[in-house]
This record gives sequence, structure tokens and C-alpha cells, in this order.
Amino acid sequence: MGILEKIGDSEPTITITNMSGILTAETKLESIEVVKKIKEMLLDEPWCIRYCLRIIPIQKITETKIESIEEEITDLIKLISNGESYRISIEKRNSNISSQELISRVAKKIENKVSLEFPDKIILIEVLGNKTGIAIVKKEDILSVEKTKRSISE
Repeated sequence: MGILEKIGDSEPTITITNMSGILTAETKLESIEVVKKIKEMLLDEPWCIRYCLRIIPIQKITETKIESIEEEITDLIKLISNGESYRISIEKRNSNISSQELISRVAKKIENKVSLEFPDKIILIEVLGNKTGIAIVKKEDILSVEKTKRSISE
């Protein structure tokens, strides 16, 4: 039984990308909740996940075009409350889309204060070739399997 099945999705779609070491998983479950449940599983049974380094929740998927990404982020901006700081993080693979232009266009839409070191929320833009995943998350919503396992032994 797979991890997503254990936490409630009997029919997830797992795709092996053409990028080394990257899988995508599409689930009917809410992505941030999935990460929280997997983190709990990891704390209970550290050996249950052996070949995965990070799990990143994605809330929207769009084509890798600045206009499309900008449009999808506009829908998610409401997840950043008044007074919360933010940072824009972009990870690009197999794409030459301009990170600077993307950051500039997205930042113009947000009135909140920027905090590169300790943001309340992270606007995550994961570019995988012609598809881009977008999420607005807190730092703890991204699962680093190694860091979580290390925290158990401390």
C-alpha cells in the first residue's frame, strides 16, 4: 500500500518526470494536509520513507508562461493575510523563463512586506519544463525528510 493510499487517496496519479529524481503525485486530498500527515508518519516510523528527500505541496498547476503563472498566483494571493510578510521562491528545471521578470511581475501584485530570511508565507513557483506548480505556504508546509528524521534523534 502506497503512502497516499494510507492517508486516504486510493487512486493517486504518480508520474515519473524526465527530470532526474523528480516525481509528481496528483491526489484528491488537500496538498498541505498530505504533507502534514506524511510528516506525522515519518515521526512515528522514520523508516517508512527511504527514497524521498522533499515533498512540496502544490495548489495550482499551469503552463510555463509568465502571464499564466501571474494569473494563477493572483487567485492564491488571498492566502497571504494583511500584515504577513512573504518571499517568492522559484525553482526552475528545463526552462529558460526569466526568474527576475516573474518575481517582478508577481511582487507588483502584493502590497505586503517582503522578508527574504523569515517570511510568514512563501510564494513557491516550481517550474518543471512546460508545466509550473504554484503554492503559497509556510516554511513548515514543505517536508524535508532528512531534517525531519534528524529532529527525531535530537
